Amino acid sequence: MISSSIFLGMPGYGSIILIVVVVLLLFGGKKIPELMRGLGSGIKEFKDASKEDDNSSTADKKE
Repeated sequence: MISSSIFLGMPGYGSIILIVVVVLLLFGGKKIPELMRGLGSGIKEFKDASKEDDNSSTADKKE
């Protein structure tokens, strides 16, 4: 039971630092802003698509 809570718990500061270091080593400092920009635009498109889906489903219910 204790071992499952270790894997399912929130990451600590040491884990977060380790993840950041690994990402920096894999992608480099110049590539990270491009990755974050792409991630942000993907999230924005997903939100816009979900809003359009919600608007179309409420319009269908009104008819």
